[in-house]
Amino acid sequence: QVQLVESGGGLVQAGGSLRLSCAVSGRTFSNYVMGWFRQAPGKAREFVAAIRRSDGYTLYADSVKGRFTISRDNAKNTVYLQMNSLKPEDTAVYYCAVDRSSVRVGVAEYEYDYWGQGTQVTVSS
Repeated sequence: QVQLVESGGGLVQAGGSLRLSCAVSGRTFSNYVMGWFRQAPGKAREFVAAIRRSDGYTLYADSVKGRFTISRDNAKNTVYLQMNSLKPEDTAVYYCAVDRSSVRVGVAEYEYDYWGQGTQVTVSS
């Protein structure tokens, strides 16, 4: 059993910053990929960013590139998403996810095996 617990969401004004955290516990794997997705009201869940635990390789959606930074602390089995220059269109529930495969950093939901419960991020204009 693998548990993912997100934290750090909240309400922020446009232009502000937030940092999300996702801690992985339970049965863990030596190498895996951790990703962040988000789902805005009335929209499909979309890929935001991902990082490979073994070498720190990262991948970002175009919409957040240059504003968001994903990082990890392997000793704590935790991944972070630093979100700067937030925009109202970043408002969504943010989910972290784990892909047990460490070979490829994917952007599709089906590639991820475990999901957190989500944390709300609201950006006011």
